Amino acid sequence: MFFEKNIPLFLAQSSGITTWDQEQMQEREARLMKSFYPRTAAQVQSLVERECDRMEYDGSMMYDEYPDKFMMEHICRKIEEEMENSEINAQEKRRPELSDLIRVLFFNEMYRRRCRRRRCRYF
Repeated sequence: MFFEKNIPLFLAQSSGITTWDQEQMQEREARLMKSFYPRTAAQVQSLVERECDRMEYDGSMMYDEYPDKFMMEHICRKIEEEMENSEINAQEKRRPELSDLIRVLFFNEMYRRRCRRRRCRYF
């Protein structure tokens, strides 16, 4: 590809969308997808987000290079106990797949927040 006039590199690579705008679009898309979750998964997701909100501070184990697996499992068990005590889940029997769902959603939320922190560290 030839141009009649030289274009500075920073202008040629600019898409016009800032990192902040991209982050906002990703958050909107994530909220939209979470609105399609089934009732139980939505309840688990809200508990997971609340627990991750508590852990979101500088020096948290969430942002360690190698997070402690024992502590992550402890947090998942705590979320599972909250689910068992909730009134929505009270009439249902304890299901083993629920603990798997909790772990998947928790680890995914931790991964998402770690990536967001890495991308937006300077913003």
